[in-house]
Amino acid sequence: MPVTEPLLRDGGAPLVIAHRGASAVAPENTMPAFAAAWRAGAQWVETDVQPSADDVLVLLHDDDVDRTTDGTGDVRALTGATLASLDAGSWFDPSFAGTGIPTLADLLADLTGERRLLLEIKGDHSSGQLGSMVQAITAAGAQDRVFLQSFEVPVLRRLRAILPDDPIGLLVETIGDDPIADCRDLGAVTYNPDVTDLLRQPGLVAELHAAGIAVMPWIVNDPDHWATLTDLGVDAIITDDPAALLAWQGA
Repeated sequence: MPVTEPLLRDGGAPLVIAHRGASAVAPENTMPAFAAAWRAGAQWVETDVQPSADDVLVLLHDDDVDRTTDGTGDVRALTGATLASLDAGSWFDPSFAGTGIPTLADLLADLTGERRLLLEIKGDHSSGQLGSMVQAITAAGAQDRVFLQSFEVPVLRRLRAILPDDPIGLLVETIGDDPIADCRDLGAVTYNPDVTDLLRQPGLVAELHAAGIAVMPWIVNDPDHWATLTDLGVDAIITDDPAALLAWQGA
């Protein structure tokens, strides 16, 4: 399911990717957060997907619902219906009371026109669960608008077996000894490190680019870092505040 536009930057500003939607101004990984990112002018939103106890694909970052809802318990121990009944907005601000946990299908239905989705496969997933995810994306006609990434190397290997020719992204908590080899081993076309780690190894951007691999650091909210990363030539910047980054780019 290839994203149609190239992810390697060819001049111009880095892509702006809204981390968990515009999570600086709305509750993360909710439809209001995605809508706020699009209103701000971001083409791309990023979110996390994982299965409920009955394999409903829901958009939520944590292993449990305790931090971002009025419920408690592990996501994968709760049914889709239970998750749908939770309030995922009040913790952020009372004005978002009643906001629900969206499903992947909810977001895909709004992924129209030029909107794009950077979808993180959160935690372990079986081949069957990954197949259901790919099927949902295909059924929505969004194959050319969704880019899949994960920290989980075994998951990416299973995904590669399902999508042998499609681009995928490798997320990393810390930069490995040989990022280019790691990407080539998985067939990954993007390498997405923590911004602090990348700023310690700025020469890595050029090295990855020479190998044809795009660089998309996370989570970048500091304007000083936006400037440094832009000068380094990163291909995208993943941020909680896409409106501020877009305004900075346009200044």
